[in-house]
Amino acid sequence: MPEAVIVSARRTPIGTAFKGTLRDTDAFDLAEHAVGAVVEDLGSAPIDDVILGEGLYGGGVIARHAAITAGLVDVPGLAVNRHCAAGLSAVQTAAGSIRAGMDTLVLAGGVNSASTSPKSKFRVGEEWIEPWMSPTHPNQPDAPNKDMSITVGWNSAVAAGVSRTEMDEWALRSHRNAIAAIDAGRFDDEIVPIKTVHGLFSVDEHPRRETSMEKLASLKPLHPEIEGFSITAGNASGANDAAAVLAIASDELGLPALATVRSWASVGVEPAQTGLSPVAAIPKALSRAGLSLSDVDLFEINEAFAANCVACVKLLDIDPDIVNVSGSGCSLGHPVAASGARMLTTLVYELRRRGGGIGVASMCAGGGIGSATVVEVHA
Repeated sequence: MPEAVIVSARRTPIGTAFKGTLRDTDAFDLAEHAVGAVVEDLGSAPIDDVILGEGLYGGGVIARHAAITAGLVDVPGLAVNRHCAAGLSAVQTAAGSIRAGMDTLVLAGGVNSASTSPKSKFRVGEEWIEPWMSPTHPNQPDAPNKDMSITVGWNSAVAAGVSRTEMDEWALRSHRNAIAAIDAGRFDDEIVPIKTVHGLFSVDEHPRRETSMEKLASLKPLHPEIEGFSITAGNASGANDAAAVLAIASDELGLPALATVRSWASVGVEPAQTGLSPVAAIPKALSRAGLSLSDVDLFEINEAFAANCVACVKLLDIDPDIVNVSGSGCSLGHPVAASGARMLTTLVYELRRRGGGIGVASMCAGGGIGSATVVEVHA
């Protein structure tokens, strides 16, 4: 059976939605840019497919659009939607096809433009609901499908006993880690600068240099009517724009490999426990590779909210020092359908800087979905 290896990994800088540099760059242009960069890395290697996670973008197939704009007219394209885990799932789908011997080289990742996402309306009887968002799960009192601050953030905090101070400390750590990574040039290998109508964009713009515990503590909770509620805009992820694409190849092609995709797993949990889904997904993915938590050198666990990330670290008894060492959703931002691919990209390059090892990228996703992917960078 061929191994699935990562032979290129590129992303755009992450923009802040609606007011950032990518606010007038749509998902098609973001995908074109990231796919084009990977195609350029690969040279003349024949590509079998392009698989991109997308969400809330009208139901087209952005991957096919990107294939055409990259000159890959004979490459079909596939849209994947698993909410926040869409980018991870695209890579998993590509790796599965390669390990099955069906494809030999697939581009996979995700794209998200919150700034330009179209608005939908939905007919109920003779009435139209507008704007309308497709629900991630049937609405429940303890898991409202339109309020992830409760369904993901607050429920995770309550389940794992995460305090407001712990959330704010984690969010501050996230910003500091992201700023340190930017200043040290640790994202330079993965970011492909993009020309926009607002100028050349080359550095993630969402992290805040000047934030502090005092500033975070001053923010009001999003639901003051709920006793003890401690989720704020400061300890939640941002709304963001970005694209990230990886090239997944059969090792039999002989292309220089950045990493090997060892295993992956996705799980379902009760919607009210969405934020804790990585607690189930991570051990499942590791067991499929014959590994355990103690074998992992670095984790990327998406900070949809600081609360859910802290909760997962607590419940899995992971050393926080090996989690999100270059920031995550609270600082870099959460370009939903692209986040999983962005995390894998950052994870691979960081492991290479450290001389190799095992890495795990994991997401919770709307509706009670969790997903995790295990990669290995050889020394």
